Amino acid sequence: MSMAPRADGQSPAPHVADRHEWIRVHGARVNNLKDVSIEIPKRRLTVFTGVSGSGKSSLVFDTIAAESQRLINETYSAFVQGFMPNLARPEVDVLDGLTTAIAVDQQRMGGDPRSTVGTATDANAMLRILFSRLGKPYVGPPGAFAFNVPSVSASGAIKVERGAKKAEKVSFNRVGGMCPRCEGRGAVSDLDLSQLYDDSKSINEGAFTVPGYTGGGWNSRLYAESGFFDPDKPIRRFTKKELHDLLHREPTRMKIAGINMTYEGLIPRIQKSMLSKDTESMQPHIRAFVERAVTFTTCPDCDGTRLAEHARKAKIKKISLADACRMEIRDLADWVRTLKEPSVAPLLTALQQTLDSFEEIGLGYLSLDRPAGTLSGGEAQRVKMIRHLGSSLTDVTYVFDEPTAGLHPHDIRRMNDLLLRLRDKGNTVLVVEHKPEVIAIADHVVDLGPGAGTAGGTVCFEGTLDGLRGSDTVTGRHLGDRASLKDAVRTPDGVLEIRGATANNLRNVDVDIPLGVLTVITGVAGSGKSSLVHGSIPAAEGVVSVDQAPIRGSRRSNPATYTGLLDPIRKAFAKANGVKPALFSANSEGACPTCNGAGVLYTDLAMMAGTATTCEDCEGKRFEASVLDYAFGGRNIAEVLAMPVTEAEEFFAAGEARTPAAHRILQRMSDVGLGYLTLGQPLTTLSGGERQRLKLATHMAEKGGVYVLDEPTAGLHLADVEQLLGLLDRLVDSGKSVLVIEHHQAVMAHADWIIDLGPGAGHDGGRVVFEGTPADLVATRSTLTGQHLAEYVGS
Repeated sequence: MSMAPRADGQSPAPHVADRHEWIRVHGARVNNLKDVSIEIPKRRLTVFTGVSGSGKSSLVFDTIAAESQRLINETYSAFVQGFMPNLARPEVDVLDGLTTAIAVDQQRMGGDPRSTVGTATDANAMLRILFSRLGKPYVGPPGAFAFNVPSVSASGAIKVERGAKKAEKVSFNRVGGMCPRCEGRGAVSDLDLSQLYDDSKSINEGAFTVPGYTGGGWNSRLYAESGFFDPDKPIRRFTKKELHDLLHREPTRMKIAGINMTYEGLIPRIQKSMLSKDTESMQPHIRAFVERAVTFTTCPDCDGTRLAEHARKAKIKKISLADACRMEIRDLADWVRTLKEPSVAPLLTALQQTLDSFEEIGLGYLSLDRPAGTLSGGEAQRVKMIRHLGSSLTDVTYVFDEPTAGLHPHDIRRMNDLLLRLRDKGNTVLVVEHKPEVIAIADHVVDLGPGAGTAGGTVCFEGTLDGLRGSDTVTGRHLGDRASLKDAVRTPDGVLEIRGATANNLRNVDVDIPLGVLTVITGVAGSGKSSLVHGSIPAAEGVVSVDQAPIRGSRRSNPATYTGLLDPIRKAFAKANGVKPALFSANSEGACPTCNGAGVLYTDLAMMAGTATTCEDCEGKRFEASVLDYAFGGRNIAEVLAMPVTEAEEFFAAGEARTPAAHRILQRMSDVGLGYLTLGQPLTTLSGGERQRLKLATHMAEKGGVYVLDEPTAGLHLADVEQLLGLLDRLVDSGKSVLVIEHHQAVMAHADWIIDLGPGAGHDGGRVVFEGTPADLVATRSTLTGQHLAEYVGS
């Protein structure tokens, strides 16, 4: 829109409110950032790039987005702030020109078993209203279709004063849609009793095999001394009543050894103490027990739909809510288009837009009943984008963390269009990304580096894409990299046969996966790659699977504790000094008593943001002063944990500090490209790509014959991909079979064998459309992957 000219013929002076065109950051020192000062243009698409671990997320997420979020939270009343996460101000001198930031990251979506794609995007809420209005027969309000609302009925007397007091009988009913058998989970769990106890033994002979119930502790004494059965009688000779008391008895108060205790049947007790917790957060031995003892089967009452019988009966045009949620979203969108009902027209329009957004973003192959916890990191991020696509907000800062993760080159073009659409609405779009296809659409590029960890944290380049190409930074040099097809491919030494695979959308797939070579499984997002690999390859002995599930680690966990490296180091220190190993653990006896080995003191300021201050007694070293007097190879334990992997690798390799067990683990960490990490760096500060490579380093020690890797290039810079290809080659040359699910063309070009699934996603996929060498795929160009790979290698 042009502004009306002034009467004197001159264009109007810019309004004072229009001068805030930049987000200014001065002196950012979060994590490894070294006093970074930068200006980012507003209402433009800025891509942040640089090697993995160079400080991209620290600048974009932990500084800009975090401060914006903190300032927004401060606008709420102190009462409301009490219910919000406490955010400390990032370490930065000046942050100016911020707008409201919406961070769309790759954190997996909630692990709640009742969370589905439909509940996470409001699509379910709209469908519930639709069925409560139009469904025949009428079963109740929208809540009657909600699988997380149970049906409740109650009755009782209340006192009513109308002149004189008198009691009136009232009843209360709420119709919910939850299936009463599985409580809206769609699956029921059964306990395998043979994993709980050995029925040929008596309780006193140690019949229990549940962790924590063996060896005469309080748990086993509770049952042995309860008096409900003879503790010397083998369990298989128990009467029906005795077995019921052992397994199912309701909580009963009693005295045991003079102490008041509550007796409860073994099954409800285990359900409360173990089965109600998130398996990922359990200790390994308890997790192993739960995985052995619990079997999940589809709920027989609701057939996995999670809905009560009445909610399944109401139908619109012969389709029930359960049918609608099971459909692929693009088919559901077509069905919603056929509904013409003036009374709910606005609702149909809103539902239509939401469902079309799924298709637009490349997720039309999902169904609304898909559990949210089963989405990959890239899919979860795109589902979170849905609610922002139709948003009327402008002048917002959108922050994306590798939005192309898990996307086939064909889908990346669609994602680029979406990012540009958000920008064109007048928003500032900040993207952390490595893919050249996304860097190519940037208005402004910021390259961080030059290295990773302590060698990074500075701005190496900012400007346009052409400027980046001409600059001598790591990203600039590698931007034009193209892996070429191999001259010769390896010969397989056997095959892994998959016959009649039908998991998810696979259509009776028969395929032979060659062993002893590097095999890449590819195809567009949703074509069935993960279903083929994880659903059809038996998790037998010798199959090592490295997926993208996040590492669970508290702020006390670090690479040394996660990889098991701390054990040989502690033992070496203990042996050299003649003391016990527990002294050299910051989570055990050697911990600084002031900060309990955390290195920092966390102060909770109730209504205000909590603060973390370095512990003054141990100066952040986490150990008691006396422990630091013990040396090994001339270094104390705190100095060893402050070493980067490469330095520690040399330190433990030879001389008086030679520790072969520690050196082997450090070598594997170096192999996967984590040489820059310090041994004591908290796991919570690692990026997604770093965590997956740490997991790979740990698994490389296992005696596996087949390695299954799920997108190992996620979060990897172009320069790091070369190192990864070298690692995959070394694994194959050492006699392993490596199977990689991957979209990155460099990995495809490097493969010995490619299996391409497709041709589309969801019910348009699930078939093998090509199997052969990369050279054959490029020559025939018969599939989408073949066309993009041919374009990539320039043939």
